[in-house]
Amino acid sequence: MAITIGGHKIGDGHPCFIIGEIGINHNGDVELAKKLIDLAMVAGCNAVKFQKRTIEVVYTREELDKPRESPFGDTNRALKLGLEFGRKEYDIIDQYCRQKNFLWFASCWDEQSVDFIEAYNPPCHKIASASLTDDALLRHIRGKGRPILLSTGMSTLEQVDHAVEVLGKDNLVILQSCSVYPADYYELNLRVIPALKERYDVPVGYSGHETGIASSVAAMALGACVIERHITLDRAMWGSDQAASLGPSGLIQLVRDIRLVELGLGDPKKKVMPRELPVMKKLRRVG
Repeated sequence: MAITIGGHKIGDGHPCFIIGEIGINHNGDVELAKKLIDLAMVAGCNAVKFQKRTIEVVYTREELDKPRESPFGDTNRALKLGLEFGRKEYDIIDQYCRQKNFLWFASCWDEQSVDFIEAYNPPCHKIASASLTDDALLRHIRGKGRPILLSTGMSTLEQVDHAVEVLGKDNLVILQSCSVYPADYYELNLRVIPALKERYDVPVGYSGHETGIASSVAAMALGACVIERHITLDRAMWGSDQAASLGPSGLIQLVRDIRLVELGLGDPKKKVMPRELPVMKKLRRVG
């Protein structure tokens, strides 16, 4: 029950695959995106993830025409277009990551965006929670033949069942998630992680939108083989996802703690450790 993404084995018995989600936290600035890639690398993440949308396909005209103040204008359309990277920006991102030998990919919200990202030969595709019920998009992504990460926020078990039926289980990782930004701890439902592993017999991970790090470490301890968290240079920056992101110190601590707990988990066999032997000889009176 393991798959490979960009040379990394993902599943039980393998190191947790840690994704720094940049998403739209680049605020439309490719130089900021590069700084976030650097942060993910320094912290020890295995990859970064962006989002890609064809704005006119994903949103209705009515939604785009709604008033909304932002640095890009006074409508929702101006905001969405301002945050959307195109060919020029992704060419820069792709070249930057290739120079650093670092993985990047994206969650695509429509078929046209999937085809756009495909041109960069991504190591996998991510399906956002909002897209879990879009059968046509799921089939289009599956048709690319790449590993798939499926987020399951705001979805019932029956909806996840259907998505898995559409996608098939080959090269699939299912991610537990709560689609609230930021999510409260009582909403995370981490105990579903082992239940999802048992139900689908595929690798299971966790995409978190809470403000702390303890829950993501706990998710790994419960069996999550992928951890995805939004990242930012400063949680006080402008942007809708910044508050639900980890800043530099939080991200570095998260990766450190995951790696330490991985070491500490060991295996299910109870045994006497070699360094315990002299202690046992010194302190145990009987046997």
